[in-house]
Amino acid sequence: MQYVRLGSAGVKVSRICLGCMSFGSGFDWMLPEEQSVAIVRKALDAGINFFDTANVYSLGESEQILGRALRSFDVRREEVVVATKVFHPMGSGPNQKGLSRKHLFEAIDASLRRLGMEYVDLYQIHRFDLETPIEETLDALTQLVRDGKVRYIGASTMSAYQFAKLLFKADELGLARFITMQNNYSLLYREEEREMIPLCREEGVGLIPYSPLGGGLLTGSRRAGTVRSHSPMARDRFRRPADEAVIDAVAAVAQQRGVGPAEIAIAWLLAQPGVTAPIVGATKASHLEDPIKALDTRLTAEETAKLEGAYATQPPLPVYFRPPPPERPPRAR
Repeated sequence: MQYVRLGSAGVKVSRICLGCMSFGSGFDWMLPEEQSVAIVRKALDAGINFFDTANVYSLGESEQILGRALRSFDVRREEVVVATKVFHPMGSGPNQKGLSRKHLFEAIDASLRRLGMEYVDLYQIHRFDLETPIEETLDALTQLVRDGKVRYIGASTMSAYQFAKLLFKADELGLARFITMQNNYSLLYREEEREMIPLCREEGVGLIPYSPLGGGLLTGSRRAGTVRSHSPMARDRFRRPADEAVIDAVAAVAQQRGVGPAEIAIAWLLAQPGVTAPIVGATKASHLEDPIKALDTRLTAEETAKLEGAYATQPPLPVYFRPPPPERPPRAR
């Protein structure tokens, strides 16, 4: 396993992060605890020390399963870097969502209870909150760091201008600074190369991309009709001819090398400037094997050109859970 700094921070993480969104229940592609624990065991055996979850994943089940799994293997807390996220609704109440001081303070305590931990290494805002002043959010996150409940803070899934506002305000007020951006980035979705990735590179923010395999599509899951192909991303997105061309290019390079498509797709991502650790989800322990092999895979210039040449630009993917725009009063006549 290879280890690198998490953004500009001093903490070291494995170059593959295990994503735990599949742990729990609610969808047919999600896993019961026994199968989830087996995947955690596989990750630990491979030297992975970086684990990503969120409070909203199975409404807390994922955090519970991850915490119990790590304890069951007697993993010392200092040996792993655990990340979770906050923003999405965790109940029907008006204050059980978002990035207000009230919700952040309550959400971190709930996450720590579920994880069975005294702190999380990386606490990430899952979305940009359009209803809460960013000063309130940043001040609350900084207090969580000072209280020792959080070691570092990160962000996920927002526009580059929104993230720039957060970074600027944190510097202006001398508050805790985001060290990571968890964004959607893969051979199937490269729109982040326009603004977000240059911003993060200039600001020393590490990229920990989610969906590095395009919801499994870069492994051929949709064509094979696997369980992973039932996920919303695999079922509803990336159906353009250009998307099929990218999938074909990955399959062709993999076939020529005699390796799995996932190895090629992850190897490409690992070679991109600014990428710290792709977040790899798995519904079987064996799904980690090709991404781990990718750590030692070096693509040629010709292979890279073939993979990238099939891509066609597209509109940015929607950012979900935004409140509707305010209604405008009728224009006076």
